[in-house]
Amino acid sequence: MQNDIQRQILGAFLVALRPIARILLRFGIGFREFSEISKTAFVDVASREYGLRGRPTNISRVAVMTGLTRKEVRRIREKIEGGDQAVVVKATPLSEILHRWHAESDFLNESGRPAVLPFAGDERSFSDLVRRFGGDIPPGAMRTELKRVGAIEENERGELQVIKRTVHPKGAHEKLITALVHALYPLASTISHNVDPERNGDPWTQIDTFSQSIRKRDLTRLRRISFDRLSEVAESFDDLFMAYEALHDKDVENEETSTVAVGVFYFEETDKSAGVEW
Repeated sequence: MQNDIQRQILGAFLVALRPIARILLRFGIGFREFSEISKTAFVDVASREYGLRGRPTNISRVAVMTGLTRKEVRRIREKIEGGDQAVVVKATPLSEILHRWHAESDFLNESGRPAVLPFAGDERSFSDLVRRFGGDIPPGAMRTELKRVGAIEENERGELQVIKRTVHPKGAHEKLITALVHALYPLASTISHNVDPERNGDPWTQIDTFSQSIRKRDLTRLRRISFDRLSEVAESFDDLFMAYEALHDKDVENEETSTVAVGVFYFEETDKSAGVEW
């Protein structure tokens, strides 16, 4: 029997799951597939985080905690151990080149901004940048693609200048996967950490603000202003992260590293049936 706190929590999850259900249905994914990955998440967390003396939780305890049968728990654990649920979102060569152009001292100007680079040259050139960080992609092909997506400009002397900091995935499914892994997962992890009564250390930063009284005719302007200001914040943190990467670049192979993320976002409530009272 659910107590009042559990009912409130489940009600809040119902609200949070509505946009997720909308996304899944849009991509032709139904409850059966969602149920399977939900079971996998429950079994994985129960197995890894509730064991004794550093060992995984046994199958019987996982079954008790999750409400699944021992047969189901065993099947799902075998699937997890086989690596079936691994999700890898790698940086594209385009994103890596833009990132390095903003981060590596060899390709920055005196102000610490991305330098205007000649295309050819053994050092401090676009070709040098691509040879070092672009894998096996030819510099000419990289230039063509970066120009096509509007990330760089070429002047009359053939020099290249960055005009975009990032390149977003092309397809809708690629954008979705990137957003889930790099936005929704970090935010949900922050919430999980902050509400954990047994957490070690201080809560992680989680800040938001909202208004219930914005006129509809002001929304277009508000979106534009929010985009500009949030972009500035995101770029300032990107600069901070790149500074730490450059500072410890030589030591990274010998030291344990962690992934960190800062998320900023803009939101409008469009689902009036969600039942949220802000």
